[in-house]
Amino acid sequence: MAKSVKTSPARKTPAVRGTRGSLIAGKARIAVIVAQFNEYFTNKLLEGALDTLTRHGVKPSNIDVYYVPGAFELPIVVKRVLKKRRADAVITLGMVIKGETRHFDHVVDESARGAMQAALESDIPVIHGVVSANDLKQAIDRTGGKVGNKGRDCARAAIEMANLLKKI
Repeated sequence: MAKSVKTSPARKTPAVRGTRGSLIAGKARIAVIVAQFNEYFTNKLLEGALDTLTRHGVKPSNIDVYYVPGAFELPIVVKRVLKKRRADAVITLGMVIKGETRHFDHVVDESARGAMQAALESDIPVIHGVVSANDLKQAIDRTGGKVGNKGRDCARAAIEMANLLKKI
């Protein structure tokens, strides 16, 4: 005989236990690593991230910002920060705008791969905020334009993931 599954009254789905990370930062330490290439855009991403972090309660003294030449250089600094256990979460910010060569693909793919590898090896979340834009309009749209500011999105994700991993 099949065992019945308890369902929640609001929905006819099985009741399960769920765990989420809070958006209240508490004593979270966040590292932000910013690519300087396409600095006009990366500064806007950084402004959005820093504003969001402090609005959610991260003390400015608990935020470290590191600058690298470009998106390709992000993973090595991520790895070093994580190795030293200086952050509860890391945010990478960069802007890669597609040009006429395949260089765009290599930079975007390898910066993401390196950040993910470092996160998995350290068990500390790395929020990959490298925007890969096909043109200037997309870059503008994602740094405060009609799509919002991806730096803000990354900051919220960093706080939430840091809190979630503390609960697990």
